Amino acid sequence: MATEKVALITGASGGIGYDLAKLFAADQWNLVLVARSRDKLSQVADELQRQYGISAKAIALDLTEAPASQFLFDQLQRENIAVEVLVNNAGYGKFGEFAKVPFEESLGQIQLNITALTHLTKLFLGPMLQRRSGRILNVASTAGFQPGPLMAVYYATKAYVISFSEALANELSGTGVTVTCLCPGATDTGFQGRAGTENTVLFRKIHPMDSKTVARDGYRGLMAGKTLVISGFRNWLLAEATRFGPRKLITAVSRKVMDVSQ
Repeated sequence: MATEKVALITGASGGIGYDLAKLFAADQWNLVLVARSRDKLSQVADELQRQYGISAKAIALDLTEAPASQFLFDQLQRENIAVEVLVNNAGYGKFGEFAKVPFEESLGQIQLNITALTHLTKLFLGPMLQRRSGRILNVASTAGFQPGPLMAVYYATKAYVISFSEALANELSGTGVTVTCLCPGATDTGFQGRAGTENTVLFRKIHPMDSKTVARDGYRGLMAGKTLVISGFRNWLLAEATRFGPRKLITAVSRKVMDVSQ
């Protein structure tokens, strides 16, 4: 695997991460797949190896644990696996008022959506800069363009990912390393089940995109070296609208689409 092109994908056992893995495999990228579920991840790795004839290494790891990112980097260094593309896709949210959501849930979101993403980027960026070659895809969300009552921490973490990615892309200009930030809107994945948002207006009345389409948009944007990719024209319009509307109004609308009573 050391002499072949390798993509590392976190959160690869389902949803957007899984569909991204299929796109890389179809283009003959070898894969390092990371997720919490060992059995599901191994099934995905076996499937992609059989279907596309590539090498797929499954590493079961909980990236909410502080040492996990360094452990992953060190293991791949020991095995002489050079990562050409890093896809920071793992992330989660939790529905509910901040005061009522267990603090461990809030910390978990920050650890996974921000800390692990930042640490993995820091670790794998060094070798990319030495080679003057590499690509980083950070999966954020259109949630990052406005405040999100009832998912305050999640929306805030995604705002970080957008800002961090755009700033880093600027810093790396001319280095041979690119950074792309993918911003899906509501997408039909396992996210809403874990987050508890299945019964919100957002998922009941606003038709979510399918993860294959979102993954394709992100993959194409990554390979084209784009800095920001907003998947879906409707989502692009909504993201742009947040730049011009009064902040209190934008926040009120954001609260409304997370309502479960309508």
